[in-house]
Amino acid sequence: MSLFGIYAQGPEWDAAKKEALAARPATLEEAQQVVWTAGKVAGGKHTFVMTAGRVQEDDKAEWEMPSVEQLDGGILLIKLPPFSGNSSEGEKYAHTVLDAIQGTPQGVVVDLRGNRGGNMYPMIAAVHRFLPDDNILRFHTRRRTMTINLDYVTLTAGVDRQPYISCPVALLTDEGTGSSGEATLLCFRGLDYAKSFGSPTAGYASSNQSFSLPDGAMLVLTIGDDIARTGESFCDDPIVPDVTTETPLEAALEWLHDHNE
Repeated sequence: MSLFGIYAQGPEWDAAKKEALAARPATLEEAQQVVWTAGKVAGGKHTFVMTAGRVQEDDKAEWEMPSVEQLDGGILLIKLPPFSGNSSEGEKYAHTVLDAIQGTPQGVVVDLRGNRGGNMYPMIAAVHRFLPDDNILRFHTRRRTMTINLDYVTLTAGVDRQPYISCPVALLTDEGTGSSGEATLLCFRGLDYAKSFGSPTAGYASSNQSFSLPDGAMLVLTIGDDIARTGESFCDDPIVPDVTTETPLEAALEWLHDHNE
């Protein structure tokens, strides 16, 4: 935590670290509570401890795949749910979208509502054909800034890089859009042909790193914030959409139709 935690510096962390090191837990459960309490100071609200049981449950969980629907006017509606499956499932996740794209759509709606996060690479790979350039996102930690480009995204997701498609893109968000869902949203931020609709996101646009604990549990620690191509930095605050509306799909379709006239 001292080395990597995004907030692990200053008086508050010094006090939390001192308290954690002075603790004398009698059980692994008590020890995990000590780690969790200190972790919330070191990493903020996106940091958490996964018990061994939850880690096993996540490994066995069935993950919903994306859906692609052809709407009137040549518009594609792509629903990207949260994803935390294995690598082969990640390839299937991305290809579910990529294989459904035929020709050049008149516009695309990327629905990120309820996408609470997980592995961002299959998500971004699924819609990478609508991103025009390589450097799409940066992660800033206490020690360095890492640039994420499309070649790295597709390689990590296990899919081949495919040609760019030029068309307007509308993105739908709500309070359930978090973590990697927010990172996917930020890949489009600042593009002239992209616009977001809905309500502010959950406010977990930060990068996490997992650390194994002795009994199979895991500390998921926030180590950095997300930086969009605009230079804006996001971490614990919600991302406000370009258009705040209670009817995001309808507003997005109206914008796409107007854009194509």
